[in-house]
Amino acid sequence: MSATSDQAVATKPVHESFAHRLYTSDFDIDFVGKRKLWFAISSVLVVVCLAGLLLRGLNLGIEFKGGVQFKVPVTAITDATIRDYAQVVGDVGLPDMNATTVTTLNKESMVAVETRTLSTDETTAVRDALAAAAGVEPTKVGFTLVGPSWGGQITQKAVQALVVFLVLVALMIGLYFRNWKMSVAALTGLAHDLIVTVGIYAIVGFAVTPATVTGVLTILGYSLYDNVVVFDKVRENTADIERTDQTYSQAADKAINQVFVRSINTTIIAVLPVAAILFAGVTYLGGQGPLPDLGLAMLVGIITGAWSSIFIATPLLCIMKEAEPGMKAHREALAKRAARSQARIQTTVVAAEAPVSLASPAVPSSLLITAAPVPTRSTDAGRPQPVRSSRGQRKK
Repeated sequence: MSATSDQAVATKPVHESFAHRLYTSDFDIDFVGKRKLWFAISSVLVVVCLAGLLLRGLNLGIEFKGGVQFKVPVTAITDATIRDYAQVVGDVGLPDMNATTVTTLNKESMVAVETRTLSTDETTAVRDALAAAAGVEPTKVGFTLVGPSWGGQITQKAVQALVVFLVLVALMIGLYFRNWKMSVAALTGLAHDLIVTVGIYAIVGFAVTPATVTGVLTILGYSLYDNVVVFDKVRENTADIERTDQTYSQAADKAINQVFVRSINTTIIAVLPVAAILFAGVTYLGGQGPLPDLGLAMLVGIITGAWSSIFIATPLLCIMKEAEPGMKAHREALAKRAARSQARIQTTVVAAEAPVSLASPAVPSSLLITAAPVPTRSTDAGRPQPVRSSRGQRKK
């Protein structure tokens, strides 16, 4: 091969775009080797989300905390509508009304007012005040009572569903892969997804409703799907790992690169419709109804699920597997084999680079053979002639 051809082959990967590599699934990213970087990014994200939970808290919907929801029909909704009706409720003079929320339902031309749990007299007072502000009869103002016991039951059921889901996930992965370390790694990734999703809910301030619980359970299932895809490829690449020239981490890293494109494609395809749901819920529904809550939970969960399956669960699995005695012995054997190969290469290079003398090797004088002189005789012509022995002498 010519020098020009060698240069073309050497520079080919440099000119390949990310889109081409994505299309051909030609990646060689050191996912496992850079696990400290991925863990640091995830740790910062988790800390920020936990800080949001502690400082802001969750905006629990009326289904969880209980209370009264009023719906007031209005003729026109302006920028000052929310402020005006919040002031109307405050002017009633009831205690502990700081948690009152006012939202607008543009499609229905209504104002929704949610308050704490009220007594019958307090409910009547707030209803009359809202009707007077809207210029309608009190009977036109609808209200829904949600008791604290109902909200407690909803919360309890949501927690039970989450616990049952996580237990089933651990059992399924442990039985399918016959490896409890994969269950631990998968549950760690799911916990990461759950904390990030709930933390972003606290930071954004969206109300936590039953639709939110549905979305969280859905995205945990999606994250589990990503984990199973990656772990299945890891199991395939690490079968009989002791008989190969790779460590467990190297084989797992190769598995991630092989499914990386698939994870990106499935994530993009899943994000597009969910982003459309979130956009429609916020833009056209004014943030009301189940669409925004469901859309936000699924959007955040799908992205974090793809991240955790590649950058958290699999590197964590490699850390646990590499700590096994068998994997340590295999890694040490590979290191010794590599050291011997390197020593042989160095010996070959030294021998090849040794100077070679073009002169003949010195021969000891004792081994040299000296030729005896041939006797000669004189002739009449004065020229020396070789002495010839008689035939009788040759016979003797």
